Amino acid sequence: MKTILVTGGAGFIGSNFIRFIIDKDFRIINLDKLTYAGNLSNLSDIQGKSNYKFICGDICNKDLVSFVLNEYKVDYIVNFAAESHVDRSILDSSPFYQTNLFGTLNLMDCARENGKIEKYLQISTDEVYGSLTMEGKFTETTPISPNSPYSASKAAADQAVMAYHHTFNFPVLITRCSNNYGPYQFPEKLIPLVINNALVDKTIPVYGTGENIRDWIFVEDHCRGIYSVLLNGNIGEVYNIGGESEVTNIDLVRLILKGLNKPESLITFVKDRPGHDLRYAIDINKINRELKWSPVVEFQNGLERTIAWYLDNQTWLEQIISGDYKEYYKQQYSNR
Repeated sequence: MKTILVTGGAGFIGSNFIRFIIDKDFRIINLDKLTYAGNLSNLSDIQGKSNYKFICGDICNKDLVSFVLNEYKVDYIVNFAAESHVDRSILDSSPFYQTNLFGTLNLMDCARENGKIEKYLQISTDEVYGSLTMEGKFTETTPISPNSPYSASKAAADQAVMAYHHTFNFPVLITRCSNNYGPYQFPEKLIPLVINNALVDKTIPVYGTGENIRDWIFVEDHCRGIYSVLLNGNIGEVYNIGGESEVTNIDLVRLILKGLNKPESLITFVKDRPGHDLRYAIDINKINRELKWSPVVEFQNGLERTIAWYLDNQTWLEQIISGDYKEYYKQQYSNR
């Protein structure tokens, strides 16, 4: 049985990935710092599984990471750990570079010293490519051109990962995905923010004119793509994972309001975000050709499933917003 170290596994995509692989033939070690967006209630249904262990800690902690790799005889590392909200990176970029770049470097240094890591998979983002006009899509050969402190920190990490591969023959893989949506997403992100605000008839802020375009992928589809790359991707390669579902922000907000039977009068247009990228769109020809992966969840269906999940999990949403869960997990893991 192979052992996978999943970093950032208490976050949105990381927890969904753990849930996706929990019944497969792996032992899973979840290393998460439990920052504001990390929440172990995302994984409450698998806490007792014999092939799963949670460790509270920081990927920047060299002693801890080295201990985990050696103690649990880790074979694969899948690095989800990241600060990921663009608005927060504009206010203060330092935590983004600390975790996203220096945390990645620490993971790779510890893995190289360990000498037994078979694969290191870096989970990245299409935002490292920058912004598109209304034509074309990002391919794996599109030059990196990040436009926000967040995307710059992720791009720097991607460059470091590839440098370790070329310099040390370190066995790396990189995936770059489009915007994720689905269960357990922290409510600062657009879709859960709109759902939560609409449920309480609160104003929904939309940047600029709302014409910015994003390609959306249901988180389960993304997890399937990550799993395919981890098992069968070619070492030293980048794989784009996209949903092939381009939607303007304003149209997305209207779809959610319609799904909740709420009025569009809740929408309010606010000053645009600095450096706001116009459009993201992912070309998935490479991963489809080499690994036979493609998204299976149609956007409207995925959005309906997401809305239904938030409606059925109001307690989870209320705990996240209030922060009540933080003190509990802090007490549970502070002495471990």
